[in-house]
Amino acid sequence: MTQPAPSAPRISIVVPARDEAGRIGRALGRIFAAVRSRCEIVVVVDSASDPTWEEVQARAVTEPRLRCVVGAYGPGPANAIRYGIDQARADVVVVTMADNSDDPRQIDELAALVERGAAVAAASRYARGGGQIGGPIVKGLLSRLAGRSLQLLARPGTRDATNSFKAYSTSFVREVGIDSRQGFAIGIELTAKARRLRRQVAEVPTIWLDRQDGRSGFRVLAWMPSYLRWYLFCFGRALTADEIAARCSRRGRAAGSPVAGRPVPLASSAVPVAGSAVPVAGSAVPVTERPSPVVRVPAQAPATDWATWHVIAANGPLAGARESRGAA
Repeated sequence: MTQPAPSAPRISIVVPARDEAGRIGRALGRIFAAVRSRCEIVVVVDSASDPTWEEVQARAVTEPRLRCVVGAYGPGPANAIRYGIDQARADVVVVTMADNSDDPRQIDELAALVERGAAVAAASRYARGGGQIGGPIVKGLLSRLAGRSLQLLARPGTRDATNSFKAYSTSFVREVGIDSRQGFAIGIELTAKARRLRRQVAEVPTIWLDRQDGRSGFRVLAWMPSYLRWYLFCFGRALTADEIAARCSRRGRAAGSPVAGRPVPLASSAVPVAGSAVPVAGSAVPVTERPSPVVRVPAQAPATDWATWHVIAANGPLAGARESRGAA
């Protein structure tokens, strides 16, 4: 991992948010109070008309570590996370939610595991010392079953592959790309890709707390195929990044997906002017070895994505790191 420039943040914290005005201020305050490392926080919203945008912009005036950007990849949490990661300036990126379900005291520890060599570091509800309080019963049972069975059978390195509260090596994410375009399957997708590349995956136990306000609408049937795809992808021989890209590209074409394989090129920092609906994308950083394909963003994502994304998160008190290898 390359050494960051002296002025660069050590950690980029991506916070996808929609309709979180009145709540996100508390989440941001907790992050700033808990994270000791040099960091930046990138809040990603779907539109500048979201009241969340105005609230975060007002705070950013006096907080240089905070940026609020309007996602340019389409609506929904998956696209917001993708765009936020592409805006990250640090070698480590941590994805956390805006609903106060995650414990920001674990961000430094998760980032340290990535700096030690892990491609993915997960806050795990199902590791010893972890747990979850509240949330839909069916979702909890399915998530626990998926995490525990996957660790037993495929040994990806974490018992909680489906959560969203994770730290990633930024270079790893840009190497393998993100194919998910809906919901919260990014967590299990990147865990599965790390497993097939035989990269290290680490976890720390965490306790997830269900949000105290707002509604959850977890759509089991609608989301199951995406999670099942990446669950099954964990199994198999070691692959190279090119082989992973080729497989995802073929599957995307077979399914008629407008987006294939590789991530879009990294955009330069793009902070829209208040009141504008969509930012003007900055110049892309060219990828000389393996150019990214042309990306056509879907016109819209299911409206339920944003209403349900917090149910795939995890949080908790620091309880000591537990690290495991993804290699066989």
